[in-house]
Amino acid sequence: MARSRTTQLETVVRRTDRLIAHGTQASATFTRWRLAIFLIGLVGIVTLYKLDWYHSGNLCVGIFLTIFIAVAAYHNRVETRIHRLRQWKQIKLTHLARMALDWAAIPPRSGDAPKSHPYAVDLDLFGAHSVTHLLDTTVSDHGRERLHGWLLNQPPPPSQWQARHALAKELAPRSLFRDRLTLEARLTGEQEINGKRLAAVLEHPVGLPNLNVLLVIQSLLACTTIVLASATLFGLLPGYWMFSFAAYALLYFMTDQGEELLEHAVGLHHETERLAIVLGYLERQARRQGTALTSVCTNLTGGASPLLHLKRAARTLHAISIKAHPLVHLAVNALCPWDLWFTRRLIRTQHEIKTALPQWLDCLAEVEAASALATFASLHPDYTWPTPGISTGEQNGTVAGLHATHLGHPLLPTKSRIANDVDLTGLGSIHLITGSNMSGKSTFLRTIGINLCLAQAGAPVCAQSFTWSWSRPACCIRVDDSLDAGLSFFYAEVKRLKAILDATKDRAAPPVLFLIDEIFKGTNNRERLIGSRAYITALSQGQGFGLVSTHDLELADLEQAIPGLINAHFQETVAAGALEFDYRLRPGPCPTTNALRIMELEGLPISPHTNNQAQ
Repeated sequence: MARSRTTQLETVVRRTDRLIAHGTQASATFTRWRLAIFLIGLVGIVTLYKLDWYHSGNLCVGIFLTIFIAVAAYHNRVETRIHRLRQWKQIKLTHLARMALDWAAIPPRSGDAPKSHPYAVDLDLFGAHSVTHLLDTTVSDHGRERLHGWLLNQPPPPSQWQARHALAKELAPRSLFRDRLTLEARLTGEQEINGKRLAAVLEHPVGLPNLNVLLVIQSLLACTTIVLASATLFGLLPGYWMFSFAAYALLYFMTDQGEELLEHAVGLHHETERLAIVLGYLERQARRQGTALTSVCTNLTGGASPLLHLKRAARTLHAISIKAHPLVHLAVNALCPWDLWFTRRLIRTQHEIKTALPQWLDCLAEVEAASALATFASLHPDYTWPTPGISTGEQNGTVAGLHATHLGHPLLPTKSRIANDVDLTGLGSIHLITGSNMSGKSTFLRTIGINLCLAQAGAPVCAQSFTWSWSRPACCIRVDDSLDAGLSFFYAEVKRLKAILDATKDRAAPPVLFLIDEIFKGTNNRERLIGSRAYITALSQGQGFGLVSTHDLELADLEQAIPGLINAHFQETVAAGALEFDYRLRPGPCPTTNALRIMELEGLPISPHTNNQAQ
């Protein structure tokens, strides 16, 4: 199925390339025509004027100017179409890159993992080659933050999850809608739409007293100055206009012209136009009744049209942006109270849409985030939509847990990805994972965590089947020491493990899915073994379930003491003097170790007696 989707995208790219080539050829032809029309018209007009045929020359100017403008207008339409096709091609190429995990061809997105988050860093949710790098197709800052919120704030309320899951599932087959939404935003700029800045301007209070009175006075003074200046120009009056102009200028410099608000608004018209185009497209597409998209977009279709209001706001902000050109700004305000007039227009715009704008942005963010998940589903048709369980612990006879078959890591290429089954049943259920170095323990833990985050965000998962109960992910996989905070590696690890244990004591919240890699690896063997036994025993008694990996094979006997603990392992084989890993999860404790073998293969000295024991 994935190969079929790749073939479809490649076909679209080839077809688009042909259209671009045809359009480029047509554009070159129009360029030659424009040059020919200009030269022929110039020669004809000059010749007619040389022959003193002025009427014919004037007629010739009108004819050739009309023809030239018509050809130029059509040429511009061709260029616009070429630009549109190139953007469309780039969208499809990015889809191919997402399928192939060609990270260099996937545009990077901004966003960092919050500090001290219980799982974001451990599960590679942010940064290069991360989950958000793969998923994020949003076009606005609100959409990006909404998608991040779905991944970071888990588990969600079941009702919210149902709504976003339904929307993502509905949009998954609508690739034209999703790509057109991206295209409409990209045609007017590559950067994401900054809705926060627009909202800040529209919510900014205007402390400009007596604005209407001031505007009337300045308008009367400006009109008086223009009339008197015209009379002076025609010699009807002396230079009385200087007095009215002096009063106008004095009042201008002595009063607040809404400078603070206008400074914030400079250059914002482009952002507003882009938002108007995207919301206008969304408004048109959401008119079909009885769909999840219509339910989400009720704020767009049920009241004031965002397209009309934002277009009007864009015109006002465009006029205000004249402040970016100081000389022009001063000249225009010398003729009329430009700033006052458009400050008043901006205040009226604030009253019209400042209440509706947050709702419009919220609607767009919801659709963008769901579209990102839908695109992920569309590009990976072999992934499955997960089935949620209950929201807390064990209720009505249903046991909390996580069950998945053929579970794979979505950030690994398909050819190298190895899938395993997971069966965590009941609170206190723990899989103790032992295994050799580089055998896949850490990757397996991340595989479970990432797929749980995707499932609870509303996305499909990289598995054949996936059923789970609502859970709070908590990880201790990637732990770093902190020089700034004065924490050693071991102390940082202890604090993370303490936070996980404390979370399992909260019986009112959903259970914790804990993923702990190489427990207490920052201390010596004796203390690690003692601490690990006590910690795992405490975990088994709390509101949680999960996996713990370790190199300490002595911990395998906890299976006899803890009813919910099951041993499993990864192992390696030796072929032609080299280690080989199949990354398959097997039952029971690991029967082999490979640390000395790795040292030997890399040329490090080891004791011959120890080497014989290892073999």
